[in-house]
Amino acid sequence: MECISLLGFGACAPNPEFRASLPFPAFGIDRETIPPLWRRRTSQATQMAFSAAAAACRQAQRSPAALPSVFASVAGEIQTTDLLCNELVQPEGSISPSAFHNSVQNTAVGYWSIAQQCTQPASALAAGYDTFAMAMLEAWCQLDSLGGEILLVCYDESWPKYLAPGQGEPAFACALVLAAGAAENGIAHIGRPHLGKEAFPPAWKSPAASMPVLTAIPLLGLAVTGGKAQNIPISRTDLGWQVKVQPIITGQGLPWQP
Repeated sequence: MECISLLGFGACAPNPEFRASLPFPAFGIDRETIPPLWRRRTSQATQMAFSAAAAACRQAQRSPAALPSVFASVAGEIQTTDLLCNELVQPEGSISPSAFHNSVQNTAVGYWSIAQQCTQPASALAAGYDTFAMAMLEAWCQLDSLGGEILLVCYDESWPKYLAPGQGEPAFACALVLAAGAAENGIAHIGRPHLGKEAFPPAWKSPAASMPVLTAIPLLGLAVTGGKAQNIPISRTDLGWQVKVQPIITGQGLPWQP
């Protein structure tokens, strides 16, 4: 397989100022994407993941129930986990069963599968500063092996400030509906993830150092705004992961050029 295709995407950024600075459309948390009984118990992380995933499926005109998924997050349910740790050191040492249930890395994808009645395979992963890159690589491998389409969701809520001062801001989530091969009705064609020395855009290098999931911004920016095909870094290290991105002119599918 020479490339995969981006069929639709969604981006969620709760901070309005940060949202306005992005080179593509984004929105705040859409609580309507979450079943009413879950809205009070779900975290910012899960709410952002739901919001971005639902928007991507709408844009791609795909049913969420039909898509396998990869959910990726550096810190997962870090706020809930931090709450549990603080409760454990109290004299009583008791924790909420509900909070414990909602503290695992696959909380968001588990809720998503239940809410969408999706019985397709789903996975949750974390890989530090390479989380988005490894999510892209995982999606690529699944599409190369099995074909079809897949939903990729990459997200992180705000981290407790005292755990990692200067890290974990701003909260952000993005979702991509991807298809095997060069689909003509997509937004962009994306090449195989590989290691390279393509420089990460200076404007986003510092934000991506604070919030690693922001390494998705250059890829989405080129795919949405258009331009010439080029290698785009999807991790911020000097020798990092990158992909070739070829935007598709609206209404005109372009042949993939390796």
